[in-house]
Amino acid sequence: MSADLPQRPLIGLLLRLAYQHYSHDIDAALRDAGFGDIRPGAANVFPFVTPEGITVSRLAELARVRKQSMAQAVDQLERSGYVERRPNPDDQRSQLVFLTARGQSVPVVTHAAADRVEQRWAELVSPAELESLRAALERLLTELGGQRQKSAP
Repeated sequence: MSADLPQRPLIGLLLRLAYQHYSHDIDAALRDAGFGDIRPGAANVFPFVTPEGITVSRLAELARVRKQSMAQAVDQLERSGYVERRPNPDDQRSQLVFLTARGQSVPVVTHAAADRVEQRWAELVSPAELESLRAALERLLTELGGQRQKSAP
């Protein structure tokens, strides 16, 4: 254990610190690929945009951020040419967000960088430990999602 960490660090602290390492490597890969204008908050958009498009409200819900924050992220990405908005054929009051050709290039870069990060992490702990961590986090998130749905009005 690192001498810089408390004796029994909280899981939240460990997750945040690990994510900072992960995020740093992804951001570096994006910069190296010419996507240095994507702000960290705007990166929440890419994993959730489907080919059918998605509303800003649903993006915010999936990314677990405020609608206003997501709207600002989408605005920034639209100005930079990563996304475009089109009328929602099912609801004329809303618009759908779609990735542009430039925006579709971003997940290719981030997924490749994530694979490199995970390979390095597997070498640092072990492939089995990393997969065990992934499985535990997936189960935890599934359970938390189910509890949130049960408690919703």
